[in-house]
Amino acid sequence: MSAEWIAISDALAEVTQKAGSQVVAVHTEPRGSSSGVLWRPGVIVTAEHALRRDEEIQVTLPDGKIATAKLIGRDPSTDVAVLACEEARSAASLGNSDALKPGNIALVVGRTRASGPVAALAFVSLVAKESRMWGGRSISPYVRLDVALQRTGVGGAVVDAGGRVVGLATPKFSPGGALALPVSIVNRVVDALLDKGRISRGYLGVGLQPIRLPENLLQALNRKEKTATIVLEVQPEGPAHKAGVVIGDILIGLNGAAVQRLEDVQAHLHGEEIGRTVKAEFLRGGERREAGIVIAERPNGGE
Repeated sequence: MSAEWIAISDALAEVTQKAGSQVVAVHTEPRGSSSGVLWRPGVIVTAEHALRRDEEIQVTLPDGKIATAKLIGRDPSTDVAVLACEEARSAASLGNSDALKPGNIALVVGRTRASGPVAALAFVSLVAKESRMWGGRSISPYVRLDVALQRTGVGGAVVDAGGRVVGLATPKFSPGGALALPVSIVNRVVDALLDKGRISRGYLGVGLQPIRLPENLLQALNRKEKTATIVLEVQPEGPAHKAGVVIGDILIGLNGAAVQRLEDVQAHLHGEEIGRTVKAEFLRGGERREAGIVIAERPNGGE
């Protein structure tokens, strides 16, 4: 092996060792574990889908000590869960996810219960400004890694060449590969869960179903998008009901953006939109109408 390759190998091992002091093993089953990152003093983040239960959670800290962790909250839409652990006093060195480019080398660093840090070498295969996930949640930037994660790497730290944590590793949104959930997204979820213990969602108070618009209607509307959503249910005294929306209305646009499927509606219903008015464009009896709907906080379900 040449001196250059030895130097690269030693540098990767050094980065792994450094990052290993910032990750924990998360065990909620008799055998096996996933990983988590010491995001803030006393706060651990991990992959939500890998957290198999809400109670009796234990973590193996970087010094090998086993400690108890308490679930603060989950957000399946971003695959982030937040744990509190008094004995996890250190915090990761966070980097800038926006600086990642295709071709960059990254490491996914996790931890096992007994064997210490584990590492997987990855290349950044794709960076997109934004990508919308199921449920309307957008991830920005969308960073895909060319690596298949073992269970112990799920929820681990995505580390750049400088040893900084630039994301949380999850395979949930990239079958056969993995994503680096960006620091900004994780921070937003952590703040919300620490504040309320849950993620606030907006809702319109309607039940919707996608439909295909007939050709003559497309021509009359001068519309290229061939699908929209029809209102099948209106919750009494809900936001849409108060705005005058009725069953049978065809929702074709929100705030000037075409509505073709349910995700186009859900994209307007993030927690930060609660209290804002969205301009809804819809058809009733073939006539185009508009209404201002004030987005409310979703109680237990609904759109």
